[in-house]
Amino acid sequence: MHIGFIGLGIMGRPMAKNLLKAGYPLTVYTRSSTTDDLVALGAKAAPSCKALAEQCDVIFTMLPNSPQVREVVMGKDGVLEGAKPGTILVDMSSIAPAAAQEICEAAHDKGVVMLDAPVSGGEPKAIDGTLAIMVGGDARAFETVKPILEKMGSSAVLLGGIGAGNVTKLANQIIVALNIAAVSEAFVLATKAGVDPAAVFDAIKGGLAGSTIMNAKLPMILSGNFEPGGRLEFHTKDLRNVLDTSHRLNVSLPLTGAMMQIFEALIGDGMAKNDHCAVVRYYEKLAKVEVRAGAC
Repeated sequence: MHIGFIGLGIMGRPMAKNLLKAGYPLTVYTRSSTTDDLVALGAKAAPSCKALAEQCDVIFTMLPNSPQVREVVMGKDGVLEGAKPGTILVDMSSIAPAAAQEICEAAHDKGVVMLDAPVSGGEPKAIDGTLAIMVGGDARAFETVKPILEKMGSSAVLLGGIGAGNVTKLANQIIVALNIAAVSEAFVLATKAGVDPAAVFDAIKGGLAGSTIMNAKLPMILSGNFEPGGRLEFHTKDLRNVLDTSHRLNVSLPLTGAMMQIFEALIGDGMAKNDHCAVVRYYEKLAKVEVRAGAC
């Protein structure tokens, strides 16, 4: 199958490279950066989403949010203007479930089958091909593209109809945000009390409080490294989609609402492009301490 990939940002570029490493014929499109590195690895660059779709059997999109996916798929010179009936569209962006359903309906009208397949793991797992991929949509289409997904992720799970992938991603993002906040609160408290946060980490990481989040994010915090694996601005977008979805379903999510306020405060302080572990800086500012190795 000839594959197309649209969206070559912090996540999409390494995902596309993994498809090239796996030997798939790949055509790529981006309007905000270069494709030179991918072309050097064997990809073809398309001049538009329509042109890409005309050449491809399976098309992956990895874009910031719902409006960008709508534009790329449904807009002028978009995927649906070029795709032939039977094309499979796999949107790996993290968008609102309702938007995925809307785009799927437009795709269906053109004979295109759509899956929503957001991911978790950030840039490091995009690079090493170990993302967790959460999929909603047609079971037959999923089985067709599953071997391709497994070149980008360590797991790919079909969860239900279209939108189910993004519902799962929203649940994931609630858990990640609240875990980062819990780690931040705990280590700000320890540091303020005069206990070395690195020693606290060594003491508790093997117990019940240990977590993937703490193991991944606390070393970054201790070294003062807030270079993004998962950008704060993108996680804020996901929480906004969480709250929009919860309002539509009449579900109360008070802790997520509180996290949204913290995220927005950090963005107001100029940290939008920092890693989401910069949540600790909100608590550090209040406590007037910094959680760093050797701080105590």
